[in-house]
Formats: sequence, structure tokens, C-alpha cells
Amino acid sequence: MAQYELLLPKMGESVAEATIIKWTKQPGDHINLDDTILEIATDKVDSEVPSPVEGKLVKQLFAADDVVQVGAVIAIIELADGVEVEINASVPEQAQELKPEPVAETIPGIAQLPTTDRAPQANVDFKSSDRFYSPLVKNIAKEEGLSIEELDSIKGSGADGRLTKEDLLNHIQAKKGGSTSRIGDTLAQARSVVETPVQEKAAQPAPIAASVSGGDEIMEMDRMRKLIADHMVMSKQTSPHVTSFVEADVTNLVLWRNKVKKTFEQRENEKITFTPIFVEAVAKAIKDFPMINVSVNGTQIIKKKDINIGMAAALPSGNLIVPVIKNADQLNIVGLTKAVNDLANRARISKLKPDETQNGTFTLTNVGSFGNVMGTPIINQPQVAILAVGAIKKKPAVLETEHGDVIAIRHMMFLSLSYDHRVVDGSLGGSFVRRVADYLENWDINREIS
Repeated sequence: MAQYELLLPKMGESVAEATIIKWTKQPGDHINLDDTILEIATDKVDSEVPSPVEGKLVKQLFAADDVVQVGAVIAIIELADGVEVEINASVPEQAQELKPEPVAETIPGIAQLPTTDRAPQANVDFKSSDRFYSPLVKNIAKEEGLSIEELDSIKGSGADGRLTKEDLLNHIQAKKGGSTSRIGDTLAQARSVVETPVQEKAAQPAPIAASVSGGDEIMEMDRMRKLIADHMVMSKQTSPHVTSFVEADVTNLVLWRNKVKKTFEQRENEKITFTPIFVEAVAKAIKDFPMINVSVNGTQIIKKKDINIGMAAALPSGNLIVPVIKNADQLNIVGLTKAVNDLANRARISKLKPDETQNGTFTLTNVGSFGNVMGTPIINQPQVAILAVGAIKKKPAVLETEHGDVIAIRHMMFLSLSYDHRVVDGSLGGSFVRRVADYLENWDINREIS
């Protein structure tokens, strides 16, 4: 019978690999068209891989927790009788022509390694180690013929002691008495042409052991919580955080939404929340202050052309995910509402596509949804700013009128902007959050739905 090679499908422009969470089908199981064969995970999103054919699962080529490159063959399916398919043609947008690439091609600015006179790769059993190794580190170890025991003995400078490329190359250079290997030579030379300088990482303090009593419950972090923890710690170590606060009178905005929400839902079959309104105000303010829409690469500032706004969403599990509204400045209030509702709904049921959490240039988090009046959020790297919007509360406020000052009940809220003080100073950060508040305060109560 004919056999079908199932590839790890392409999951977005910026997604190059995924981790296998678990296999839902085992060798020998019958598979119907579109049956889920396995579950995979990228940095933040869990996805299912359906079968594009009907048949029997013959072989799994990777195990749970393996990191697999997009386009790699992950399983062999024996096609059912009478089923004909052009191999891999039924899997849209898969990287069918991908082949193992030289290590240097995975590093920006590094030329391809010479393919001649290369030693055969060692067959290193990485599965025998509990330590995580990136695909690049694995490839270098194979090229250099390092055993898994030697690899495990190298001290890593990355998060949680993770072994980095620099750690491995330094070990190889020291081992060979200062004479680097072929890969070591090529990569070392490449460091001089890569414009981003390698920054020395500060020594990480040893974690403080927590005391545990008899009645305490010990719970292991799930995969997503570990990723969030690493990302948050990395962000605080990378960016000096500063937070600016503004209080805004959003009475007109609240009255407008109350006036149009019933008509909006009837016409668009969507409920309008405050979130798309906040996103619109942020997008307008970014156009006014484009240097808030940047990222940092060493000593380079990368000014982003697109305005892609991420919105932090809490999952039922208690974890956090940030789906991204691409080109938010090009959407009207109806388009933003549909985008916000769609992404939020699919986030809650774990149906986001990996690419829908990528390439954000600015993040918005609504701490008011938990009844909080303000917050000091952590920057979502590699962005340089994140805005927290607090709960809208009725409060007495002083209004200036032509007849003098009066005290009135108004709808008030706090906005708090955390920003990276390496590239965003108080003038820019404070002016930006003030401009967002201005757009919200000056909302036209007679605005038509569009």
C-alpha cells in the first residue's frame, strides 16, 4: 500500500519550529480524514495537527517533548484502499522543499558553512538527557562529535542554566587549546560582522529555597506558565522599566457606548466592549508618536512600519496569552470590534493560530476587567511599551465651566504606561499616554457607527 509522509505544517511566517505535546493517535490506529493526530505547541499557542488523508498510522518519527522544525516529516500513514493522493500536495503551505540547513544559516549575518571536507556528524542521543538544548546547539554538538555526557557537563549562562551557542563555542575553543573548530571558526568570524554586540549576562543569583510544611501543596508549573515566567524575568532583566500614569475623564465615551451598544449588536451581530475603543485610541497615538512603536536590537533602534497591537487575555487555566491585531490603525471601530471579539473568543478555547500571537509592536492590557484601577505591567519583549487600562469608576470630579468650577459625578479611569527607559524617556512616554487619554476624553458622543 502507498504511504503518506505527514509534515509538520507551516503555522505562520515567523514560526519555525514547534514542540510535540502528545500524540492522540498511536501506531496501528485507523485515521479518518481531519482526525487529530497530535498536539503541538509554539512559544504560546497550542495547536492540533489534523490528518489530510485516511489510513492507518504506521510510525511516529518524533516523541512527546521533541522540538521539530516546520516541514519535517513527523509521521508515516499507510493510505486506505482506494485512496490516492499526491504526496504532501494536500497539506497547504507546508515547507515541502525544506532540507537540513548548515548551522550558520540559522544565525542572521552568518555566511553558509563550507560543505567540503566536513567530518561526519556524531549520533548524539539527546533523549537520554533531561536538559533542554536548542536545535542550533544540537547541530553544533553533532558536528563537533560531542557526547551527551560532555554536553551535560558544560555550564550554561542562559535562563535556568540553559546552554547557549556562546557557551558551547567557548567550551570547544578551550578544549582545543584556543584553536577553534571549523564551525567555531566560522561562527567566531561571523560575530565580527553581526552588528548587534554580544552583551555579557550578569551572573544569576541562586534561587532561594522555599520552606515547605506538611500541609502545603506542591504544584509543578505547566509548559505555558514556565514560558511566561521565563519571558517576564527576561523582560525585567532586559529593559529598565519606568511607568507613567494619567487619569482620564471618559464620561462621553461611556455615554456613547451605552447609547449605541444595542443598535451595534443588532446591526453587526457583535457586542461592542471598551477594548476596541482603547485599541483605536492607542493606534492614533502611535501615529502621533511613532518612536513608541519600536524595538531594540543591541545599539540599534528598529522603527516599525506596521502598528500591530497585542491585547493581553487571561485564559481559563489562569495563564496569559497575547493575540495580536495586525495593522490596527487600518481598521474602523466595527473592524476592531470584530477582531477583538474573534481573537478573545478563540483564545479562551485554545483555537488561536501560532501566527496570531506573533509580530506585535505594542501591547494593551485591561486590568480593569478584574476590578483593578491601575497596574504596572511588564513590557512584552521585544516591544518597548505596554499600556494598562484600569476600571472605569464613577467619581466626583472638578469641572471648569464658564460660570466657575463645579463638582460633578464623572466616569474616570487611570491609564498606566510602562516603557523601556533605554530608548523611551519620560517626555515621550508621558506625552504618549497623555495623548491616548486625550483621544478617549474627547470622544464624540454623536459619533456614527462605522
